[in-house]
Amino acid sequence: MPRFTVHIRDEWLTVPCRDTTCTIQWLGVEALKRYMKNKPDNGGFKTTKDFSFIVRRCQGHGLLDSDDTIEDVLEDNDFVELAIEGDCMSPDFIQFQPEVSHLTAVYRETNDYLSLDGNSLSSTDLVNLGKGLYKIKLTPEAEHKVLQARELLDTIVKENRVVYGITTGFGKFARTVIPVSKLEELQVNLVRSHSAGVGSPLSPERTRMLLALRINVLAKGYSGIGPDTLHSMIQAFNASCLPFVPEKGTVGASGDLAPLSHLALGLMGEGKMWSPKSGWADAKYVLQAHGLKSISLKPKEGLALINGTQMITSLGAEAVERAEAIARQADIIAALTLEVLKGTTKAFDSDIHKLRPHPGQTLVASRFRSLLDSDHHPSEIAESHRFCDRVQDAYTMRCCPQVHGVVNDTISFVKNIINTEINSATDNPMVFAERGETISGGNFHGEYPAKALDYLAIGVHELASISERRTERLCNPSLSELPAFLVSEGGLNSGFMIAHCTAASLVSENKVLCHPSSVDSLSTSAATEDHVSMGGWAARKALRVVENVEQVLAIELLAACQGIEFLRPLRTTTPLEKVYDLVRSKVKPWIKDRFMAPDIEACHRLLLDQKVWQMAQPYIDKYHMEHIPESRPTSPTAFSLESPASPRKRVRHE
Repeated sequence: MPRFTVHIRDEWLTVPCRDTTCTIQWLGVEALKRYMKNKPDNGGFKTTKDFSFIVRRCQGHGLLDSDDTIEDVLEDNDFVELAIEGDCMSPDFIQFQPEVSHLTAVYRETNDYLSLDGNSLSSTDLVNLGKGLYKIKLTPEAEHKVLQARELLDTIVKENRVVYGITTGFGKFARTVIPVSKLEELQVNLVRSHSAGVGSPLSPERTRMLLALRINVLAKGYSGIGPDTLHSMIQAFNASCLPFVPEKGTVGASGDLAPLSHLALGLMGEGKMWSPKSGWADAKYVLQAHGLKSISLKPKEGLALINGTQMITSLGAEAVERAEAIARQADIIAALTLEVLKGTTKAFDSDIHKLRPHPGQTLVASRFRSLLDSDHHPSEIAESHRFCDRVQDAYTMRCCPQVHGVVNDTISFVKNIINTEINSATDNPMVFAERGETISGGNFHGEYPAKALDYLAIGVHELASISERRTERLCNPSLSELPAFLVSEGGLNSGFMIAHCTAASLVSENKVLCHPSSVDSLSTSAATEDHVSMGGWAARKALRVVENVEQVLAIELLAACQGIEFLRPLRTTTPLEKVYDLVRSKVKPWIKDRFMAPDIEACHRLLLDQKVWQMAQPYIDKYHMEHIPESRPTSPTAFSLESPASPRKRVRHE
């Protein structure tokens, strides 16, 4: 029999429907009858005729006509919301978040699979899993290792051995032995009590990343998770059934206990859960609507689900991937600004950078040479000031290889740590099936990703710091030889005056966010966990820093393209003209003042989608092929940002 889940005020109600030719009005009335029946005062109503209501789908929020038949507009197990006339709408403003791909609006179920073995997942793969580009399956080797570890744990329980987290309490209660009859209750209590996070939930994309990463770690076969439980987690991931995970609450030692507990709680059918089909609803209803069962925890499985650094690492993976993307594009934007400000290319001469051969510096200088005036790509703008009396440029242009370069090297360093952490077993105790024993250790401590992400924030911030100074030069007529604030009829029009202020404010905000969180530690769990990493905040603020950097560079990109308008009919190089055309396909020139925020957001979106990089990359790659000698630098980080991600085993579902 078809059934539908209806949300009324604070209640979720299941309404069976024997006849789908009934109308939406009938469905609403039936749901209201059940709502009133569950309330001591009938919900404040005498009959269902005392009020009117509207019905909308939870997915997409589309209004449903009360006269339409159910079979015409709904599918079995659909989620709908009933709004009673006169009820107050939520005051919460759902802000547009460009840092995510809006899974709620554009999610399409994929048929492509990524095979996980716990050893070869990359940060790029993890971000793609977050975007819903792949489902998950385990390799046969991973299946075997998981089964072996579980068999050892079952033996430990049967033999009544005293082992931390399996037959004992946790933390301060590690010496308390638990009776065999209560071992499963111990694991459920652990998850429920540790689900103590606060704050807004992670976005669907970030929850998918968190769940995928936990699955990958469990697939290594050192956690003792049962195959049935792990398969249930994979089924939930593949159906995009994503628990409510608050973003705050982890101190990053003994793992990310609070957020991972919320993740496990939803899989147990408790708390809230989101799916593209249902939106937010009670977890048990969301799982049922997708034909899934709640997981039932066996000994050690609760601990296996919540003990690890996956919150820090999954957010860190997104941060480092976005940092890598914006660092590439920062070079292109800076090159365009240099053209507008009529700078010289001499500072990027390869012989200069051979004398200080840091990989990032060498790479950035090479990118500048590939984009600026040369025999390959002559620039009319450069030709117009070839014989000027300027000897050298300001540091914000001349020193881009040195400043941008160390950012690139920082990203390479951090990415290496994050990718190692992605494929590390980070819970406790570890189950060594081949040795027939469990060993307690400290792999759950989040100091590695915490320190790395603090370093990432400090490094990538410099892209915004130097970009804001270039935007100032573009807007300042005494430095740019362009109209003040890049607009005609100054005074009547303010142009980029406040856009530059926005960039300045974001740079100042980053100065505070760049204070390392991992220099702090507070003892927790009655001094059992007496040193912690504070890695959760390191990851969250690193993401905020990266987003601020993206916004600052979006403003510079807008300003540089506007500066080009005042140099016409002169043209810049072919690759930079392509970038200019890309921006103009989204944002028209600034003739007079208009609402600017949408223009900034349009450029931000181009950077998020890496459109600027994609436009310039063929020219950069061609230059490198023609100019880089056969004996490439031996450093593993040299030119690594041009290389595609390592190939991963992907399976097409037929």
